[in-house]
Amino acid sequence: MPFAKTADQAEIYYEVHGSGEPLVLLSGQANTHHWWDTVRGDFEADHQVIVLDYLGTGQSDKPVDAEYGVRRFATDVVCVLDELGIARAHVYGTSMGGKVAQWLAIDYPDRIGALVLGCTSAGGVHGLRADPEIIRALTQPSEDAVREVLVDLMYTPEYVREHPGPYVTLGSPMPDHARRGHLRASNAHDSWAVLDQITAPTLVLHGTDDAFSPVDNAVILANRIPGAEVHYFDGARHAYFEERREEASSTVLSFLAEHPLD
Repeated sequence: MPFAKTADQAEIYYEVHGSGEPLVLLSGQANTHHWWDTVRGDFEADHQVIVLDYLGTGQSDKPVDAEYGVRRFATDVVCVLDELGIARAHVYGTSMGGKVAQWLAIDYPDRIGALVLGCTSAGGVHGLRADPEIIRALTQPSEDAVREVLVDLMYTPEYVREHPGPYVTLGSPMPDHARRGHLRASNAHDSWAVLDQITAPTLVLHGTDDAFSPVDNAVILANRIPGAEVHYFDGARHAYFEERREEASSTVLSFLAEHPLD
């Protein structure tokens, strides 16, 4: 199986699909590369698509004493690109993956082509968070109740009626220490002070009915990143990329085509 070694010798699992200009897809918090299973194929005809399991998830290592942080996850992505011999790639990150993508563009500008940030935020005092009632609902002891809350945050009731699951965006089994590490990593993200350093062409995507990451996060990001464009999905929730797949994928593909690597 393909693995890339990080600076601290952790092994990061990755997969490569399709052909064309490289495109890294980055999943949400406490999720594996399977987050992209339902939409990954939309990009494979035009792009060499790279997906991976973050440290602590899936088939990647899950060390107890490791640093779990979105900036570290960005460095791990670069290790995957190095393993594949890829000098530059487009990056599309959603939710926590959008936070990782921001740090890729900030810390490794020469490795990034176009940047797509979906349902994510700048973090810190400038990032809008979910209502405290939602956070409390997600920390209740009943796994079934938490799953019900997550489904409602991700998808509209209409979509759920027509697509009863299973859903690939509800988190993956992982050790408690790694799950806590992912939560801390996402909550600690704060890129505001350096977002204006991003030079990559940037597209910001968001569902207008996203209660997990409130929609105004999109304009906050776009106003801070030079030249960034915004596209909204009217009525969509956190998993806009899946529920509004046709519109979302075509929007991303068009943006990437406008900003080739060469």
